[in-house]
Amino acid sequence: MVYVGRSRIHGRGLFSSGPIAAGQLIGVYQGPVVTEDGPHVLWIEDASGDSWTGYDGTNEMRFMNHSASPNAEMDGLYCHALKDIAADVEITIDYGWDDS
Repeated sequence: MVYVGRSRIHGRGLFSSGPIAAGQLIGVYQGPVVTEDGPHVLWIEDASGDSWTGYDGTNEMRFMNHSASPNAEMDGLYCHALKDIAADVEITIDYGWDDS
């Protein structure tokens, strides 16, 4: 469903290999739990909002890049399409940064 390719955003990115429907599961972020930040660490806030857990990505999902207008979103470690995504389009998420 996805592949890693050349990205205009940040060198390498995650792309759709075929059409993806809005709401569809794109993939699951996989990797060991870590306590220090790194280039492919995804930080997930716990349900209470009191702490964060880092996952050092080991699969292709680690190549998702940031966009202020993303076409996908993370729900924990699960990535879902926010809208229909055509084939060969880069899959992006909002890292939660303040873009202003």
